[in-house]
Amino acid sequence: MTASPALAGDAEGAADDAARLVYARGAIEHAYAQGWTDGLPVVPVTAGVLEGFLAATPQHRDEVVATATHLGRACTVEQAAVNAAMAGCLPEHLPVVLAAWDALMRQRVVTGGGWQSTSGPAPLIVVNGPVRADLGINSAGGVLGPGFRANATIARAVGLVVRNVLGIRPQELEQSTQGLPGRFSLCIGENEEESPWEPLSVELGRAPGTDAVSAMLLRTCEFVDNRHTSDAEELLWDFADTIARTGAAIGRHSSAGLVLGVEHAQLLAGAGFGKADVQRWLSEHAVRSHAELERAGKGLHGEQGPGIDENGLHMVPDPAQIPIVVAGARNAAMSMVVRPFGFGGWSRTSHPVHRHHREERHRRGGAT
Repeated sequence: MTASPALAGDAEGAADDAARLVYARGAIEHAYAQGWTDGLPVVPVTAGVLEGFLAATPQHRDEVVATATHLGRACTVEQAAVNAAMAGCLPEHLPVVLAAWDALMRQRVVTGGGWQSTSGPAPLIVVNGPVRADLGINSAGGVLGPGFRANATIARAVGLVVRNVLGIRPQELEQSTQGLPGRFSLCIGENEEESPWEPLSVELGRAPGTDAVSAMLLRTCEFVDNRHTSDAEELLWDFADTIARTGAAIGRHSSAGLVLGVEHAQLLAGAGFGKADVQRWLSEHAVRSHAELERAGKGLHGEQGPGIDENGLHMVPDPAQIPIVVAGARNAAMSMVVRPFGFGGWSRTSHPVHRHHREERHRRGGAT
């Protein structure tokens, strides 16, 4: 008795599928063998896939978007596109990746070798504008966690460029003592719809509704869970206590920013605080006394400088250097204190996302 043609066809199709999966597994293992991964599998990239990515941006494939001048290395749009595809991005994610690099290259710590620091800093990428909804960039529940392709892969694409193009790998050129989990994925959308204040991009000079990206390197994130008070100043004291912990002081330097949950942001705004008011309050009150610094082995011993007075060390003496972003769900009063990396502050810049729309990609022969 022989199998029917339909069953034979099904068997042949299953065999073909299995062969393709074996081939794909081989390509993934080849990438591991070449050192092209960040520890997780990467997506194999063909010439056709690359062209589809390049069709999503008006930037020329040979344009340089990232450099490590001290290493004599640079990354082009084409190289960024390859690594974005390997990271699992869709072609339409590439303009956000490129805008993130524009923002990162404005950071003094990035151009000064920050990727190689013993702190192992991670980029925080903040996306504003309609592009968030267009690309499915999460700005609500679980915004700092896994589960959202755009958030995860856009951030990962940046990390793969650092590794594969700039050549900065752990235990080689990267000298991080312990590293930071967020080096994999810290790309968030700002929850503009529920924020009581103007978006970060507007604060930094962009017109409302502009697709834009801001970025900085971070040392870490520290949660503040305060659902016990409805008093704005009590909440600010809780933030100040976290910001002023001695572990974050390096000599007379420290840093802090806030990724505010919606409930905390609305509580502060309801009490009449604007973002600038919050920044000023925290700059004034996030202080560690001289005695407390001495007790932790971090006495200033007569050192002079911004932020040092008779009360002790003001952790962030420049209020403008406390970035504030609203993100997350409106289901619990929780926020994050983040620690921008570097003593010189972050650039406070917002960079436009340059996209080719579907019709333009058709004209250029790119992917839809």
